[in-house]
Amino acid sequence: MRTPWSAMLRTAALLGVAPPAFWRLSLREWRMLTEAPPASAPLGRSEFERMAEAWPDD
Repeated sequence: MRTPWSAMLRTAALLGVAPPAFWRLSLREWRMLTEAPPASAPLGRSEFERMAEAWPDD
């Protein structure tokens, strides 16, 4: 398997990471920069009702 360096460098450029900084990144740091944030669970009915009580639409 080949490492997709060109795609990784393009992604780094889009994120504002300069080439020298890119080459200093550890694999863990690269993954933290590029992985999607964990998705949160949808808001349940009871949480929605509590929010609606706390911040009613006027």
